[in-house]
Amino acid sequence: MSHHSDLIATDIEAYLAQHERKELLRFITCGSVDDGKSTLIGRLLYDSKMIYEDTLKSIEKASVTHGTTGGGFDPALLTDGLRAEREQGITIDVAYRYFSTAKRKFIIADTPGHVQYTRNMATGASTADLAVILIDARHGVLEQTKRHSFIVSLLGIKHILVAINKMDLCGFAQERFEEIRREYLDFASRIDVPDLHFLPIAALHGDNVVDPSPNMSWYSGPTLMSFLESVYIGSDRNLEDFRFPVQIVNRPHLDFRGFCGTVASGIVRKGDEVMVLPSRKTSHVKSIVTMDGELDEAYAPLSVTLTLEDEVDCSRGDMIIRPGNAPKLESKFDAMVVWMAETPMVPGKQYLFKQTSAVTTGRIQQLKYQVDVNTLHRQDTPTLKLNEIGR
Repeated sequence: MSHHSDLIATDIEAYLAQHERKELLRFITCGSVDDGKSTLIGRLLYDSKMIYEDTLKSIEKASVTHGTTGGGFDPALLTDGLRAEREQGITIDVAYRYFSTAKRKFIIADTPGHVQYTRNMATGASTADLAVILIDARHGVLEQTKRHSFIVSLLGIKHILVAINKMDLCGFAQERFEEIRREYLDFASRIDVPDLHFLPIAALHGDNVVDPSPNMSWYSGPTLMSFLESVYIGSDRNLEDFRFPVQIVNRPHLDFRGFCGTVASGIVRKGDEVMVLPSRKTSHVKSIVTMDGELDEAYAPLSVTLTLEDEVDCSRGDMIIRPGNAPKLESKFDAMVVWMAETPMVPGKQYLFKQTSAVTTGRIQQLKYQVDVNTLHRQDTPTLKLNEIGR
């Protein structure tokens, strides 16, 4: 009996170790309202057998009262969890879902499509490696499609998959797919999109989501799941410039003083010389501590605690870097801004500026222009309103 238990424990430990070694992909679904973002995620989880039986029964029951499929199974309800979302049939908050396959681990952020919730979309996109931008095949590229695409490019997301959804409502016509593809390519040529792909789908019925569609034999590319499992993101990470914003100083007793945070970029190893900004005091890394024990090195996006050889002045909001690779320290800078406040932005007014865990005061000296998300033309304007973008 003991031997059998040991074997089970060994199998579990081996499985967990294998799971930990899988690469993590963070991606978002975005696009205009009612383009089928929540339905796509629900179908992806359902067809991948990633839904517990009790959850499935609950969704089947909720589909009768809150569904949009005439009483049939509504996969969108897997992510639309707020009462207001189910009653209105829309996404309001960012909904996160976690799942894994044999090849990869995934964190999905289902973001809202309504214009008034654009700030929620930007929040969900801020940590993503890839964006799945949905387009309703009946309506084509809309203003909110362009707005979300522009925000994705501003946030530095390098990989975009344009999923042209509801192809079943257009007779699965290749001509319609190509028409929308050309329209989006014309817009994308004016923003920074290093890696762009297109996929025809019918999310409600599962066409090209996990399994190839029997209705679109003219499409020979990967399904959504195949693409997500195979897209290469390893080269996206900055492993050169070590940046470690300190979130909290951990002092459980007199003999331990550690600096907790998430490695934003680069690699740090035990023994490395480091510098604390803004004091510019230097020391060496004594240990890299985690809940699972010490590490020899840490890299983005690991959350760790660093201990240093010397007692240096370092607190929440400071940044630990390498001495020979310091960022520029400036009191003035240019920035593209997505305005997320109900109150319009006022040049000359004092605001709080937050960078990681550091907060300081400052002023917006000048608003140079606002960007029209439809044309990407620059317009003179005295202020930025909610969800507007400018420099």
